[in-house]
Amino acid sequence: MELKAVSSRDNPEIKRIRALAQRKHREKDNVFLTEGLRHALEAAETGWAFETVVIEDEARNHPLVKKLLAIVQKQKCHCLAVPSKLMESITTRDNAQAVVAVIKQRWQPLKDVQKGLWVALEEIRDPGNLGTIMRTADAVGAKGIILIGNTCDPYSLEAIRASMGSFPHVALVRCSAQEFTTFADSKNFNIVGTHLKATHDYRQLDYGDNCIILMGNEQAGLTDALTEVCTARVKIPMQGKADSLNVAVATAVVLYEAQRKKLALTC
Repeated sequence: MELKAVSSRDNPEIKRIRALAQRKHREKDNVFLTEGLRHALEAAETGWAFETVVIEDEARNHPLVKKLLAIVQKQKCHCLAVPSKLMESITTRDNAQAVVAVIKQRWQPLKDVQKGLWVALEEIRDPGNLGTIMRTADAVGAKGIILIGNTCDPYSLEAIRASMGSFPHVALVRCSAQEFTTFADSKNFNIVGTHLKATHDYRQLDYGDNCIILMGNEQAGLTDALTEVCTARVKIPMQGKADSLNVAVATAVVLYEAQRKKLALTC
C-alpha cells in the first residue's frame, strides 16, 4: 500500500493529529489516538474504524505494519510515513512508537448493557486510574465500564496508554447519575459499592453472575445518591496506617474477588 510521505509539522493532517491531545478536538471529531504497532493492529483486527495511520519511515517494511495497512486500506484510511523526529512531535515523547493511529471512538448506549460483570465509575478524574481500570476489567473478563457524571476522558492519550492495549476489548458507556439510577431500578443487577462506612468485608459477598462494581470519585468516594442505589456495600480491610486505597487498586481487588471462582491459570 502506498504511503503519503510527510516531513513537516505544518502539514494540515499532522496539525490535526497533534490537536487531538485536547479533549474538545477528540469529542468534536469522535476520534482518539493510540500508539504502538501491536495496539493498533489489535484494534484493526477487532473491527475498529481507522481514520489515519502514521508510520515511522524505518518501520514501513515491517511485516506487521504491512498486515495493519492491508486491513485499514479497506476503510479508506489515510496512511502517512513520517521521520522519527516528526513522530516524536506527534506523541510528545522521545523514542516514540513506530505507529500512531487515529481511530473512531465507540460508545455503547446504557440501554444495551447486557448481563455479566461491569464496572461503574462515578466522577472519576484521573485518566491514569481510568486506563488502569480498563486494563483490569479486560484482564478479569468484565464486559465494560459505565462512566457516571463528569468523568475524565477514557479516550485521552493518558488513559489509552494506561490501558496497555486493552481498550479494544472493554465496552464504554456514559450516563448521568439519574440515568444510572433509573437503569439500576429497571435491571436485575447486583450493584456492589465500596464505601468507607460499609460493615461487610468484600470477601464475604456472593457477587453473582450479573454484577456492577460501583466505585466513587478518587477524593470524595460515592455520592449519597448512588450509595443508595447499591444492593450491597462493602469495605476492603486494611491493617496499616492508610485509610483508603487508590481507586484503580481498589477496583482491581474487588473485581478479582468477584471473578475468583471463574478465573483459572492456563498453561
